[in-house]
Amino acid sequence: MPPPKVHDQVKTDGFFQKLNAKVGLRITVIVGTMWCAYAFAVIALLSLPSTLSSGSLFEIVVWISSSFLQLVLLPIIIVGQNLMSKAADARSEATYKDADAILHEALQIQAHLEAQDKEIERILASLEALSKENGAP
Repeated sequence: MPPPKVHDQVKTDGFFQKLNAKVGLRITVIVGTMWCAYAFAVIALLSLPSTLSSGSLFEIVVWISSSFLQLVLLPIIIVGQNLMSKAADARSEATYKDADAILHEALQIQAHLEAQDKEIERILASLEALSKENGAP
């Protein structure tokens, strides 16, 4: 069985669950791009002149924290998360392949040991037969 993927974790039992999963994934894919971050930065910068004209330090701080940082950092964080997720998926896949190879090796070793056990039992039976023929106890 292959390692689990993100797609496998999405519950899609009912219509609304399928719809919510598709919409949520699609929005995440769109928002999680650097192009979206650039677009959000332009949108935020459009409101900067009116904020600066107010002259209020409070409004400038609010613009920086809510309009600019939140709007621009969200897609950038999603892009970073996607990159880290790809790296984690690659590590998971490599770990799975290593574990699968070890399992097959262990099965081969087990089969080899079983064959050895049968051969040892055959040799012991031959030795016991020889021993009885020679009158040994």
